[in-house]
Amino acid sequence: MFDEHLTIQTERLILRHFGPGDAARVRAIVQEGTHSTALPPGAPGYVAGIAQWLAHGVHELRKSGQGLHLAIEAAGAIIGAISLFKTHWGTGITEVGYGIHPGHRGRGYAPEAVRGLADWALGPARLRRIELRATIENSASIRVAEKAGFTREGVLRGAGFEDDGPHDVVVFGLLRGETGPSFGGRLDSTRLILRPFAKRDAFDLLAAVKDDAEMNRWMPWAPGYTLERAIDWCTRLSHSDRVNGLTFALEPRDGGRLAGAIGVHRADPERGDVEIGYWVSPWARRQGYAVEATRTVASWLLAQGYTRVQLLIATGNTGSRAVARRAGFTEEGILRQGLPIPGGRTDAVLFSLLQDELRP
Repeated sequence: MFDEHLTIQTERLILRHFGPGDAARVRAIVQEGTHSTALPPGAPGYVAGIAQWLAHGVHELRKSGQGLHLAIEAAGAIIGAISLFKTHWGTGITEVGYGIHPGHRGRGYAPEAVRGLADWALGPARLRRIELRATIENSASIRVAEKAGFTREGVLRGAGFEDDGPHDVVVFGLLRGETGPSFGGRLDSTRLILRPFAKRDAFDLLAAVKDDAEMNRWMPWAPGYTLERAIDWCTRLSHSDRVNGLTFALEPRDGGRLAGAIGVHRADPERGDVEIGYWVSPWARRQGYAVEATRTVASWLLAQGYTRVQLLIATGNTGSRAVARRAGFTEEGILRQGLPIPGGRTDAVLFSLLQDELRP
C-alpha cells in the first residue's frame, strides 16, 4: 500500500526510502551515537547491523502496510528520518514521527519534512487524518506540530513513558482538506516530474518567455522579462505562498529542458473550489505535456477534498482551450473581460472539473 519508490521533494528537502547507498552516512551516525534521534526506531546501534538493516529491516514496516520510514535528505546528506506508523487504511488514519540530527536542528527542517509527508499522505495516498503526539514537556516538538499546521486536540494523561516514568502527551491532528494546496513538493505523472522551481531553471524560463509570441500574447508578466526576474521567480517568488497557491515546474522524466509550469491559485477550502493554470515551453509543445500535467494536478486536488477545479482561459487562446477539453474539463461560459493579458484585459472561457468527473 506504500510505494517502494516514493520520493517527496519539498523546498529544501528530499524524503526518500533508505537504501544500501546510505551505508557510509548511517555508519557515521551510529558511530557518533546519534542514531536514536537521527534514524528511525529499530535502527541498529552497532556498525555490524547496518547492512542488514538497510537491506531488510528498515523496509519491514512498509512491507507490512502499516507505515514507512523515510530518510530526510538536505544538500545530499541524510539529516534525519521521518515515519508514518499505526496506519489503518480502513479508517484512513496514521501517525507521524520524526527525528533530526542534532547538528541540523534549529533550521526549520522538521516542520518542512512533516508538512511534506502529511500533504502526500492526505493527498495522493488518500488517507484522511494524521496524528502527531509529543510529551507535554517537549516544547520543540509542539512547535513543530504547530508550524506544520496541525491542530492541538487535547492531552492524554500518562500516555507517554520515558526513563523517568509516565508523562502526559499532547495530541495534534491534521485532516484532509486542512492542508490546502500547500504541498509544495513533487508529483509524478507518466512522463513528467512536477516539482518546485530551482535556480537551475532560470535560463530555460527566460528562453521560454523572451522571444515566444504566444507567451508574450497571453501572459501579462511576460513582456520585458529578464534573467534577474527569472532567478527571483525560481529562487523566491515561486516558493513564497504555500497557503493560497503554489507552482510546479514541469520536468520530463527522460531528461531535457524545463517543459513548462502549472500553478494552483485562489484555493478556497471552505467553498471547495480551486483554480489552476499552465504554460508550456516552445520546445515542449504538441507533446501532450499540458494535458498530462493538468490531469495530474486536478486529480491530486480532488483527492485532497476539493470538489471543483477551475480553468480560466482567454477566448482567443485556442491551444489552451483544446488542452482543457482533452483533460476532461467542461466549458461553462464566458467571463467578460475576465482575464488580464499584456496591454489590457480579454474575455475568458470558464472551464471546470468536478469531483466525480475525472476519468482514467
